[in-house]
Amino acid sequence: MKLSTSVKPISYLKAHASRLIRELSDHQGTLIVTHNGQAKAVLQDIHTFEQTQETLALLKILTRSQQNVRRGKVKSLDATFASLERRIRGFKSEKT
Repeated sequence: MKLSTSVKPISYLKAHASRLIRELSDHQGTLIVTHNGQAKAVLQDIHTFEQTQETLALLKILTRSQQNVRRGKVKSLDATFASLERRIRGFKSEKT
């Protein structure tokens, strides 16, 4: 959907819900729904919604990582690999 056509009043959504859902599904987009002239809700196809959720999750991970770096909660690469190797050896010894 084009941005110029992606803002619709709630009355339009009520009258054309099936068509709008089909268009969103076919063209992967976002519809802004207005009520009394003000934006009140967003309607998205499921693919766009899932992409947005995945992006938010990655941004949260990035933010936490940056916070850990600022706080000094980091390990050197050598220490990280040594720790991983110990854990792998531990898992292997549990299996035998």
